[in-house]
Amino acid sequence: MTKNTTQSMTGKLWTMANELRGNMDANEYKNYILAFMFYRYLSERQEEYLVTNNVIDVPHGMTANEAYKQEASGDDLGDYLEDISRSLGYAIEPKDTWASLVERIQNSEIIPSDYQDIFDDFNKNTELNSESHQDFKGVFNDVNLGDSRLGASTTARAKSLNAMVKLVNEMEFKDDSGKDLLGEIYEYLIGQFAASAGKKGGEFYTPHEVSQVLAKIVTDGITETDKTFSVYDPTMGSGSLLLTVGNELPHDASSGAIKYFGQELNTTTYNLARMNLMMHGVAYSNMTLNNEDTLETDWPDGPDAQGIDHPRSFDAVVANPPYSAKWDNDKSKLKDPRFSDYGRLAPASKADYAFVLHSLYHLKNEGTMAIVLPHGVLFRGGAEEKIRQTIIEKNYLDTVIGLPANLFYGTSIPTVVLVFKKNRQNKDILFIDASKEFEKDKNQNRLTAENINKIIETYRERKNVDKFAHVASLDEIKENDFNLNIPRYVDTFEEEPPVDLQEVKKLLAEDDEEIKQLEAEINEQLKILGV
Repeated sequence: MTKNTTQSMTGKLWTMANELRGNMDANEYKNYILAFMFYRYLSERQEEYLVTNNVIDVPHGMTANEAYKQEASGDDLGDYLEDISRSLGYAIEPKDTWASLVERIQNSEIIPSDYQDIFDDFNKNTELNSESHQDFKGVFNDVNLGDSRLGASTTARAKSLNAMVKLVNEMEFKDDSGKDLLGEIYEYLIGQFAASAGKKGGEFYTPHEVSQVLAKIVTDGITETDKTFSVYDPTMGSGSLLLTVGNELPHDASSGAIKYFGQELNTTTYNLARMNLMMHGVAYSNMTLNNEDTLETDWPDGPDAQGIDHPRSFDAVVANPPYSAKWDNDKSKLKDPRFSDYGRLAPASKADYAFVLHSLYHLKNEGTMAIVLPHGVLFRGGAEEKIRQTIIEKNYLDTVIGLPANLFYGTSIPTVVLVFKKNRQNKDILFIDASKEFEKDKNQNRLTAENINKIIETYRERKNVDKFAHVASLDEIKENDFNLNIPRYVDTFEEEPPVDLQEVKKLLAEDDEEIKQLEAEINEQLKILGV
């Protein structure tokens, strides 16, 4: 199956999904379709485990699901569920498998409360494995089975849910060669839902092209000889930025060499991230995600209540936090080790630098951090100016990249990527003005592959580029009072071509002569008319 074929398939899928959602908001509807996709994935992965590991015997003429129903019954059920949970981190009962669900729909044997029973059973069985409990428990809690927008009656809601299951069941999860397309399809749908959700879309999804810029920066120089790599996103949204970083690495995502860490305040989005990573082949043992307020609940250092060991710092930190968000900057936070070295706290009305300092605190000395922020962080005064100056004096800020306007869902403002490194030998800062590097795409601007390559190559070469990039010394930064506004360093002024004044005078004289002739002709006509 070619890339074009895959795009055609996902396009048809999106059209069908839109037809089914009716009047339901896209941001709400995604919770159903994406959750059912994930449930199908988990169920089919469990079935594959049961067969390939000879946990069940599948007699000739019987499906794997029928064999599972037959063998894992009665008193033996608990043993099967424990075995599955030890290996996969979760377990689905025979009556609740995807194949069983589809069969019950086809036989008109299901009502909305049955869906609730299926998800309740799944939650109950997450207790069987304490190591994976946090990764799976409550992952389907956002599937609101009683939502009146599904239908005014129980029958109508059942019909809507059944239609969604049938749609997901019709999806081809593999191409002709057997390659798994699920992650690609899932990522496509997340992007489409984000685009349709408007401002809310920006809360859970960073456009893939912007993610690529950040990912290429923080993985620059990493090779296969680097046996492990850890990446942390303190505002992870749907987890797509984390996955993009993984895709830029030479390691196999399922090998265990890449460890993913993230926090997300919104529970619905946190659930989305858990599903997204696992459907891209990330094992639960290679990801640690928390449903927390990053600024209020710092990333844990060491073992938590469940015995999970959390590293304090990471090889890479990436983030696209909410811009100029409000936060509680109570003065007691000046004792917080994340903020204590900077003398001031970010303003209550603008948490941008709070996210910067949190992320810096969790960056390894040899690591790289890239964060997307509004342009105001470059030049605003007050506490932000003090923090900005301290960061520069510590020699942490490496690069400032100005991005085009209208790249993100829900906001049209231009943004900036700040790149940080703690163990820098040079004391200059690279400024890149990429504000004109884009292609118009429907209602938004988009970075092309050429735009991305130009930015990354300029970042790597670290040289002055006329009207595009400038390497500013620390003295230059000081002369500008630590103001980092990009036009102060990258001159993009285009001179107007010189004006030939003699030619202008000649043209004006010709115009005057033409006007006189026209006036004479008009006067002549007026005389004829007797005026």
